[in-house]
Amino acid sequence: MARVALNITVDGDLLRQARECAGTPSDPELLDQALAALIAQSEKSDPDVRAWQDNPLDAPDAWGDLASWGRAVHPQFR
Repeated sequence: MARVALNITVDGDLLRQARECAGTPSDPELLDQALAALIAQSEKSDPDVRAWQDNPLDAPDAWGDLASWGRAVHPQFR
């Protein structure tokens, strides 16, 4: 995983509270956890993401599966 350096200013009280809640030894780990939680929350709230997670492209149904159809239409379909 590529790491990116950030130089940011944040609310000191929020940072202190987040450090206490997370129990992580470093601010980079704290930020990693916060970003992962934000992405997970966003994915859970998106009905399309939930639908694809519950019904993957290669899951068969009465019509076949979307992955096979996609490859038939375009060979580079994944």
